[in-house]
Amino acid sequence: MPQIRYQQLDVFAARPGGGNQLGVVIDAEGWADDTMQAFARWTNLVETTFLMPPTQPGASYRARIFTPRKEIPFAGHPTIGSAHAALDAGLCRPAADGLLHQECAAGVLPIRVENHDGRRVLFVQSPPARVVPAPIGLSALRDVLHGIQTGPLPPAFVEGGRRWWVAEFADEATLRQWHPDHGAIGMLARDTDSLGLCVFARSSEPGVELAVRAFPAGVDIVEDPASGAANGLIAAYIAHAEPAGVLARGYRVSQGREVGHDASITVRIDGASIWVGGQTNTIIDGAVDWPHA
Repeated sequence: MPQIRYQQLDVFAARPGGGNQLGVVIDAEGWADDTMQAFARWTNLVETTFLMPPTQPGASYRARIFTPRKEIPFAGHPTIGSAHAALDAGLCRPAADGLLHQECAAGVLPIRVENHDGRRVLFVQSPPARVVPAPIGLSALRDVLHGIQTGPLPPAFVEGGRRWWVAEFADEATLRQWHPDHGAIGMLARDTDSLGLCVFARSSEPGVELAVRAFPAGVDIVEDPASGAANGLIAAYIAHAEPAGVLARGYRVSQGREVGHDASITVRIDGASIWVGGQTNTIIDGAVDWPHA
């Protein structure tokens, strides 16, 4: 069988090795569902995506997103990485307004392509998000955060394509030094049918306004080094809770240092629209030889 192009990427990273890994199979048309799942299980990356021609009007390409365990409708870093790979492979190019449109199970999502000092930066518009009633109340979250002093915004349960618990810490040092009970976060995720918990703190570091940590135990990930979906929901919550605050138009995020990464994520808030973006580095560009027919 002919080999198919494959890239392994580092997403949301200003430098190679700082962001979140992603595998992308380019031109996966004809691959069966179980074949894509088997390959994603073999790569054992947080997510692997498969690109193919679009089926929806106005879409530039289609991406299917798989964890080693199951297909998911949307995630931020696989969306940014898939757009990077699609552009590199010549599957699409931005329109005059600088936009691509990615078809995925969450719908057709706009992606903005920008050039910053010769480096391509991609932004995805996050699915609309809102604060929803907590399925089991906040007591279970308080148990997870036992002993932690929270920040100005109260914890919340936020839904936007996927559901997360969101909590603000009182200070960045506490956030970065925290050693959470991962079993308790996993139980919280299962009991509330959510991805898990994302926490944030305001930062005084130059060029960074927010430090973020994300624990998506609902998909068997201990800690995510760079999460576009989590940051999109945090941004929606901040815009809702502090519409006139200093972060209400956007900010820069640091994520992943606690797990040996150093992701840099830019958030833009334009009214009800949340855009999450950053740079992507191609680490491996080759071919995959995998039976798919």
